[in-house]
Amino acid sequence: MSARRYVFLDPDGSGGDTWLYVVVEAATGVYYQQQYGGTACRQGQVEGFLVPVAADDALEALRRLFEQDFLGAGTRNRTWADAEWERLRQIVGTTPYWACDGRVEEPHDLRLDEDRADEADEAWVPVLTPDGPGVLLWRNSD
Repeated sequence: MSARRYVFLDPDGSGGDTWLYVVVEAATGVYYQQQYGGTACRQGQVEGFLVPVAADDALEALRRLFEQDFLGAGTRNRTWADAEWERLRQIVGTTPYWACDGRVEEPHDLRLDEDRADEADEAWVPVLTPDGPGVLLWRNSD
């Protein structure tokens, strides 16, 4: 059995603020770690493989929702209004994810993982991809 590997995404904040990734959950032995939750500074970890996502409009909308509307304080124990959930579903649903079966690459829209929606927070949103469940990650605002 190979050793586990840990990758902390943007540990010193020097990676800029324009990145957006999905870590698709899979038994890879590689664990991606991420600070999330705005000023709550929560720590998350997910095993899988990292897929860069090019979606500037979605990233801007996620930041607006979590940093401005939710004041960058995280959403732990927050009771979300139905309209806020719908807004998050819409943002996630317009985020393209390119899946490849080994021959053809095709864009697919991500979907909010409704079964794990209560885990959603700034810079950490559970999603469903054509490759399986994952987590949508971006730079935490704190």
